[in-house]
Amino acid sequence: MKLIRWGAADQEKTGVIINDIWYDTSAFGEDYNEKFFNDNGLARLDAFVKANEGKLATIPAGTRLGSPVARPSKIVCIGLNYADHAKETNAPIPPEPVIFMKSSTAMVGPFDDIVIPKNSVKTDWEVELAVVIGKKASYVDEADALDYVAGYVLHNDVSEREFQIERNGTWDKGKGCDTFAPLGPFLATQDEIADVDNLRLWLSVNGKIMQDGNTSNFIFNVPFVISYVSQFMTLLPGDVISTGTPAGVGLGFNPPVYLKEGDVVELGIDGLGSSKQQVKNYVKN
Repeated sequence: MKLIRWGAADQEKTGVIINDIWYDTSAFGEDYNEKFFNDNGLARLDAFVKANEGKLATIPAGTRLGSPVARPSKIVCIGLNYADHAKETNAPIPPEPVIFMKSSTAMVGPFDDIVIPKNSVKTDWEVELAVVIGKKASYVDEADALDYVAGYVLHNDVSEREFQIERNGTWDKGKGCDTFAPLGPFLATQDEIADVDNLRLWLSVNGKIMQDGNTSNFIFNVPFVISYVSQFMTLLPGDVISTGTPAGVGLGFNPPVYLKEGDVVELGIDGLGSSKQQVKNYVKN
């Protein structure tokens, strides 16, 4: 299945995509959140969709998409998980996964604006494959790790490099700003993705391809990452793990290139669709 959430921000309803048509599943009565995934929601939703074949209303074209999952307990990110990205940022290949956290308040829809934070001059882009956890995971064996996956989603791990690197603290400072986690367009369940370790992922800025990589170049693959993270924290249903970005981020250019108001960022992953964000400056409400 391909799951979507649609409608006004903070008022999203649920839906599914079948043969490229968006269908409203709000009559199912549950958001795609921790309780949904924990209570075998994917199987129950599949049964609901099949029982209502030909009866589900279509969602009007042009409707806003939100994040395909409701705000999770946490967004866990893996840094420097592609050797080419580590090289371009002058970082050593990590002997173990680098873990940092991204605030769940950074989540927005796949076509929402990226807002450059107040006082930012180094806002950057990162196309990433994100994993959505399907059931509570603690001390998971690598061999069993994929049993804990609900599905996969496209993620732009937007990053402020000065906040991240130069402000005397953890990377989190530059990762959790509002609008810094566009997710979607949809959550694809595992059966939709033939080989998660062989997916092309790409990103362009103003039509110019900046990143063009493949998950076959992971330093640490998805099962290893899930198992590893679960040794340090309990993962709850609906939690998101973002698995790292390939080379081509703005920080890696000489001189570096950063986002500015009016820029348009587009990104995609094989089997997970594409998203597009326009960049705007912070304006005090």
